[in-house]
Amino acid sequence: MKKICLFFILLIFPLCVYAEDLNLAENAKSAILIEASTGEILYNKNANERLAPASMTKIMSLILIMENIENGNLKWNDIVVVSKNAASMGGSQIFLETNEMMSVEDLVKGICVASGNDATVALAEKIAGTEKAFVKLMNEKANSLGLKNTHFVNATGLDAEGHYSSANDMAVMARELVKHQKILEFSSIYEDYLRKNTNNSFWLVNTNKLVKFYSYIDGLKTGYTGNAGYCLTATGKKNDMRLISVVMGEESTEKRSADTLAMLDYGFNMYNIDKIVDSGDSLGIVKVNLGDPEYVDIVAKKDITVLNNSQKEKRDVKYEIETNEIVAPVKIGDTVGKISVFENGNYKYDVDVTVAYDIKKANILKILIRNLRDIFSINL
Repeated sequence: MKKICLFFILLIFPLCVYAEDLNLAENAKSAILIEASTGEILYNKNANERLAPASMTKIMSLILIMENIENGNLKWNDIVVVSKNAASMGGSQIFLETNEMMSVEDLVKGICVASGNDATVALAEKIAGTEKAFVKLMNEKANSLGLKNTHFVNATGLDAEGHYSSANDMAVMARELVKHQKILEFSSIYEDYLRKNTNNSFWLVNTNKLVKFYSYIDGLKTGYTGNAGYCLTATGKKNDMRLISVVMGEESTEKRSADTLAMLDYGFNMYNIDKIVDSGDSLGIVKVNLGDPEYVDIVAKKDITVLNNSQKEKRDVKYEIETNEIVAPVKIGDTVGKISVFENGNYKYDVDVTVAYDIKKANILKILIRNLRDIFSINL
């Protein structure tokens, strides 16, 4: 691995110091507020307590659905035939009928806007064959995300023994889901219709009323059962900073909305984001063995950001870029190195590096000319 550059930056870096002394979510059993790009915790209250997550469970279901769409296993216009099992789901639903056919896109809309249990199970069965098999995938994904206080028994969030999560784990799941930005096109809808222009048209109204009244809030998932109380994982974006909040165990929709807004207002008022590395900017030019062309710009796979708070001390932030030996052909998205980020001399995390454009393999003639050039140290 070849180290190609080192940068030194002075930035303000916050920790949730006195945020923990605030009672931002006074009505919630547990709560958390994080910044999405860094994952920094800005506020928490009993955030690791295991509680029933109700329909916030569907955040994990949606992660798997979006992954299957993006990897090509599922398409937005695919038609799903609704099983008797899916149609029989109680609780929140879009009233699917056995053998009814509906597109993946409309089913996802039904999950995001109306929290349809029937729509969730229909897509779970489409992906994994059965809801039970899909739940296994959910738990495997939870393990891969490092979630220590989450276990799923179903895909919908209906109360069940052994079905639990925590505010912290829900925030991690939400952070993973919003990486699939298209989901926000659905979760930000306040009202719409399914089966338009038919006798069975169904009016969808978002269970998250905040998306109607606050333009910066564009998701994400409500929840309610008798055991869980009122829950909400919300997300909003201002000035290029996205926050994620979770409240669990609230007594009413009004209190869960009030606590959510208190946390989001605190976060947007106290913090802002500085971008250290933009994923669209070149980090330098490196050689590609057997490549045509022979050199390529490299870029970070995602933005590298640091959370700022004007009331906190400045901290030293450094990052190093290292590249592997690159051999053609290589495509955008292929990992060709990493950026290591350090704060006050302490390693924090890595971000993968990729090429800015595809490089094909050079033909035999070009390779021969290059070999002769290298041997004789002349330009041919």
